[in-house]
Amino acid sequence: MIRQLFLGAISGTSVDGLDLALIEIERDTIRIPAGRTYPLPDELRTALLGLGQPGSDDLDSLGAADTALGRFIGKTALQFLGEQGIEPDAVVAFGSHGQTVRHRPAGNHPFTLQIGDPNTIAELTGITTVADFRRRDMAAGGQGAPLVPPFHRALFGSEHEDRAVLNIGGIANLTLLPRNPTRPVTGFDTGPGNGLMDAWVAERRNEPFDADGAWGASGTIDETLLQELCNDPFFRTPPPKSTGREYFNLPWLRRHAASAQVHDIDLQATLRALTARTISEALARWGNSAARVIVCGGGRLNGALLLELRQRLGRPVDTADAHGVDGDSIEAAAFAWLAYRTMNGVPGNDPAVTGARGPRLLGAIYRA
Repeated sequence: MIRQLFLGAISGTSVDGLDLALIEIERDTIRIPAGRTYPLPDELRTALLGLGQPGSDDLDSLGAADTALGRFIGKTALQFLGEQGIEPDAVVAFGSHGQTVRHRPAGNHPFTLQIGDPNTIAELTGITTVADFRRRDMAAGGQGAPLVPPFHRALFGSEHEDRAVLNIGGIANLTLLPRNPTRPVTGFDTGPGNGLMDAWVAERRNEPFDADGAWGASGTIDETLLQELCNDPFFRTPPPKSTGREYFNLPWLRRHAASAQVHDIDLQATLRALTARTISEALARWGNSAARVIVCGGGRLNGALLLELRQRLGRPVDTADAHGVDGDSIEAAAFAWLAYRTMNGVPGNDPAVTGARGPRLLGAIYRA
């Protein structure tokens, strides 16, 4: 098999930028030679944040953001390839996740919606684009998420120990990788990752995130409020399960904290503890055999959060970078890999993770 190049992109639940990654596939070997995050234009980010949780949605705003994001993804992909010295026609396909603006896996009519028009992307780049990865799994009775665990297995699976891969984006999720290859990989969302911390520091200090967790680290955890937040039934719901910022957002926080008298800095500390505690309790309930936890995503750069996780988890906690993989590029690379599978007619979901009725081919193909 000759070497093939695939491109992947995702704008995650933190809505802090567009992650792009290039992967090389040759036989069973996957390599990620390049990845980069590009900041979203302020106007587009504001529009996406507004669409990403319940509010005064309207179809004109949705349609405009869909096209604007598609244009930004396409133009940024060409910039990224140019920086790598790669011509667009060298790329077999572009797996574009887009931006999730609503994820409702429960109820009588479950649905999930990602925007970032793939028609526009294919037109601008001249690269065959694969998009809309989640809805087929949901149509088959699954959660539509997480979709990255099979890729985690390809990158981090070990014959010597059970492992957990912890991705901390706006929402946090765990992938459980058994060392026994006959046992299934499992994975699920644990609840808030960076999302609530980012939203709170943006509102109270007009900063996009709490750099290294320093502001929250200067506060004191309010244990009463922490327990109230942890009482949300999502945390006790067994997998398969997934969630998003339409559930865990500032209105959710205010409902739970309505009677609390907590200083801003102490609330930030409590939100950090919420992320760390719900991750550690989820691992204890559903993946306690993991001998090692490998952390990827933006949350691995929050030193205060990583320290608290190490204290709570009581086992080695590494970053993906320590295993030779850029922790910022994994999600984008995963959608490049899913595009590779779709283009080759190979299912991309894992029913043991999502709860779907069986393996399914994910995404629609938009030819260049």
